[in-house]
Amino acid sequence: MGNPTTESNQLIYRVEDKLPFKDAIFVAIQLLLSVFVAIITPPLIVAGALNLDIQTSGFLVSMALFAAGISTFIQCRRIGPLGARLLSVQGASFTFIGPIIAAGSLGGLPLIFGCTIAASSIEMFVSRILHLAQRVITPLVSGIVVSLIGLTLLKVGMISCGGGYDALANGTFGNYEYIGVAALVLFLIVLFNKSKNKYLRMSSIFIGLAAGYIVSYFLGTLDFTGLTDASWLTIPQPLKYGISFDLSSFLSFALIYLITSVEAYGSITGNSIISEEPITGEVYNKRVSSGIFAEGVNSMIAGIFNAFPNSLYSQTTGVIQLSGVASRYVGYYVAGALIILGLFPSIGLLFSLMPQPVLGGATLLMFGTVAVAGIRIITSHPIGRAETLIIALSFGIGLGVELVPEILNAFPQAIKNIFASGITAGGVTAILANLFIRIKD
Repeated sequence: MGNPTTESNQLIYRVEDKLPFKDAIFVAIQLLLSVFVAIITPPLIVAGALNLDIQTSGFLVSMALFAAGISTFIQCRRIGPLGARLLSVQGASFTFIGPIIAAGSLGGLPLIFGCTIAASSIEMFVSRILHLAQRVITPLVSGIVVSLIGLTLLKVGMISCGGGYDALANGTFGNYEYIGVAALVLFLIVLFNKSKNKYLRMSSIFIGLAAGYIVSYFLGTLDFTGLTDASWLTIPQPLKYGISFDLSSFLSFALIYLITSVEAYGSITGNSIISEEPITGEVYNKRVSSGIFAEGVNSMIAGIFNAFPNSLYSQTTGVIQLSGVASRYVGYYVAGALIILGLFPSIGLLFSLMPQPVLGGATLLMFGTVAVAGIRIITSHPIGRAETLIIALSFGIGLGVELVPEILNAFPQAIKNIFASGITAGGVTAILANLFIRIKD
């Protein structure tokens, strides 16, 4: 069994430490709570956009959880050339939602899963030529992408704090109850994270979420009636809906896979920094290459099991930062729980009942720490005039598109679907700017 790190370090447990069961469960529950809604939300959004029936929607959610469990295990364990061997959760990616809906409108679920499987080869290919792509995928580019991931997700966290999209629709958004619950969760997480007691620090997110649940129950905002409608068991059925192919849809997926390769590079780098692992040298290069290759293979596996493309979740970095636990063995518990939740949807539905303000209070802080991790990557190297221009352009375009998506209204729908994401727009800008902006001081 590994030993906790010394008090001079930021971590309580490092990547290869085998922590006690009770410690692992504490952190695994917090990590599970931080990613669960993120995993089930993409299939729910797509199902709503494509007007899928309840049975199909439920199956897609279950398979998203099941695929995330398999992907997470592979990333944490490393099987052959697959896996970053870090505490890394991989699940359904928000970045693909636009192309998925476009493909679904054109050819239904078979086309979605056909493109998911076929285009995943792009990310696998990128992982094999990383040694040739260092000029494109630099620490500056990856830092910008990680920062954009955190900054663009802050809007999602803030909307949850105010009650979520349902509250926006019914006019109750931002009422005192919602803001109060979110503030309570946020305050408790910060309070206990400051504790010198390692158990209180590791359980800070869990304590905040649990308190939010309890308060929400007494406020009458928890509704358990939906639990009675859930089926008891979901059996995975590979290629249940079949597969089909379309070149234009494939190209849209392929471009997003290329961008998620950059995101994965940044996520693994940020995770390595927070986990106090090297970000240069042979160990790091192998970790990045294996992690990106696994992300592509895992997305292919997800498509086979009727789930959407997967990507590494930056929430993991936030949980590591807040809990002080980077042990990859915690990922085994999370992976097992996700697989079980995928097989027993009634259990998963209980998690999905989490009130939006409770979720918002926790994610607001975690997304902020992701942005900070990106800033740390950016500032790990000298910033001259060229770097300043690259950062300014990337943040300006990425955050600008995120704040004013209407700027793309005149473009074809395919372009809008791809670049409406601030992460995608900013990431592409960072790659191009890093290639072409050269200043000799």
